[in-house]
Amino acid sequence: MAAEELLKEIKRIVREETPFAAAVSDIDFEGPKVVLYCKNLDLLMENGEMIKELARKIRKRIILRPDPSILTKKEEAEKQIRKLVPVEAGITDVIFSEDIGEVTIEAEKPGIAIGKGGNLLRELMHKISWTPRVVRAPPIKSNLVRNIRLSMIHAGSERRNILRKIGRRIHREKKAKGDWVRFTALGGAREVGRSCFLLQTPESKVMIDCGVNVASEDRAFPYLGAPEVRLPELDAVIVSHAHLDHSGFVPYLFKYGFEGPVYCTPATRDLAVLLLMDYVEIAGREDKPLPYNKRDISTFLSHCIPLGYGDVTDIAPDVRVTLYNAGHILGSSMLHFHIGEGLYNIVYTGDVKFDRTRLFSPAAYAFPRVETLIIESTYGGADNIQPYRTDAEKDFIRLITETIARGGKVLIPAFAVGRSQEIMVLLEDYKRKGILEGIPVYLDGMILEATAIHTAYPEYLSQDLRELIFRADENPFLSDMFTKVSGPDQRAKVIDGEPGVIISTAGMMTGGPVLEYFKQLAPDSRNTLVFVGYQAEGSFGRRIQKGWNEVPLRSGQGRVEEVKINMEIKTIEGFSGHSDRAQLLNHVRRISSTLQRIVTIHGDENNCVDLSSALHKLFRVETRAMSNLETLRFR
Repeated sequence: MAAEELLKEIKRIVREETPFAAAVSDIDFEGPKVVLYCKNLDLLMENGEMIKELARKIRKRIILRPDPSILTKKEEAEKQIRKLVPVEAGITDVIFSEDIGEVTIEAEKPGIAIGKGGNLLRELMHKISWTPRVVRAPPIKSNLVRNIRLSMIHAGSERRNILRKIGRRIHREKKAKGDWVRFTALGGAREVGRSCFLLQTPESKVMIDCGVNVASEDRAFPYLGAPEVRLPELDAVIVSHAHLDHSGFVPYLFKYGFEGPVYCTPATRDLAVLLLMDYVEIAGREDKPLPYNKRDISTFLSHCIPLGYGDVTDIAPDVRVTLYNAGHILGSSMLHFHIGEGLYNIVYTGDVKFDRTRLFSPAAYAFPRVETLIIESTYGGADNIQPYRTDAEKDFIRLITETIARGGKVLIPAFAVGRSQEIMVLLEDYKRKGILEGIPVYLDGMILEATAIHTAYPEYLSQDLRELIFRADENPFLSDMFTKVSGPDQRAKVIDGEPGVIISTAGMMTGGPVLEYFKQLAPDSRNTLVFVGYQAEGSFGRRIQKGWNEVPLRSGQGRVEEVKINMEIKTIEGFSGHSDRAQLLNHVRRISSTLQRIVTIHGDENNCVDLSSALHKLFRVETRAMSNLETLRFR
């Protein structure tokens, strides 16, 4: 059934088979959802169960929007909101979007603003006719989060048109014949970096991740020139998480013909914008050519459709996707694809952590059905067994205390998203225990902005950390032990100042302020450089990790100078956001009941092949370590 015919059928069902037809002024698609525009909200609210039944019957998610003619004037509506919502909710902003009849209420305690069972939202909707949406005010103010929220609100009319166009494409009539499923590696196979894969059926094309390899110049971007890739024909792009090796090339797609949706969690969307903007700014400062600009990032944002964990969503006529917690970074997702009417099921893990950390719960493993599992292999080698996290933490704290005792500084290159927050929570915990009392911790780069985004989306954090964030006096991210550093003058004071801990980007030392600290601190044997994250082959960090005594480093004037390394160099395993060999095998063991095939990706060649071989021997299923530009037929 074509999109227009399906829309006519939904309108017929509402008109002939529901008691609230008189309350509906229009019906349309917006992305994967069906929107009912309402001119009598009371009648619709009285028939809540009937609306749920309608959603089940048409097998679509339904959202209600008020008809513009019934909206209360904004000034009066805001008065009513502030009158009805208890002061304890801590309203920080009220923003109206007239194009879609929605009012966004930002509150410090959104649960109070929503009310028990959503009763306060229903009362608000009854009083003002606007659709109220409550969002959390970040405990740490974030200009980025606010700007994203404002841009999504103010782009109401343009975004609605985009979503309607997407909705018609999703609900188009199936025309292609056949029931095959193909999977092509465009990057990230037998390597770490530039992850990009294409899932195809006779009817649909879906791109899974589209990243860059920031540690490489000759293998930086995916193979988008492959004959299978025609950007205007893509139905959707799904981004598993925000790290640049998975999201960093998405804006390019819009520059060269893609006009469809990008699906990800709201946290992934915000973090991706943060990292993409920084990537463009660094490239500009270093005079490196980039195939897209900030305008393309804005286009990416306007085409984002945020999904929560567990939301089953149509993304093409024959493909549905559901996101599950991956345990890797904030908002990271494993992707479950349901193809056809029970034809085939695929899980793509993205980057996965099947273990409890200070930030996140372990990755999910309960899926409705899985025939093919596509799994990362970053630490899939036989010898890739990480120490217990408690042991790693003790070693890390010991390194810090020993370095401080000899009058040195500890430099920690860390990814702004994920690893930095993990280390912050750990350090704050040991400060509370009295072990790191009085030791200053300096944060440089995007770390504080990324941390603010973590506090804006506590629902993606572990329950223990979530509860701490809700209590301002115990929020570890607000500890007075942390000091933000910005600009060369402050940086120089930290370098010349008292012993302390410096957490700075970039995590692989491929750029950013960490290089300035390293240049000044490396010659002094009292200092320590501690790696707490993966160092890709070819990255500056990997060279240091391998034991180089001298490294070339470009100065601000463009001259290359040799930096003598006398500082202690240490790598602490156990902090990784990736599963090690044992955790990967345990994860597959939990999933394995219906598995027919396992594909290994996202690891160096040895690790991908090694894990593939081990999985075959253990589970007696077909396994494959994919290569870039290889296509597998799953059915």
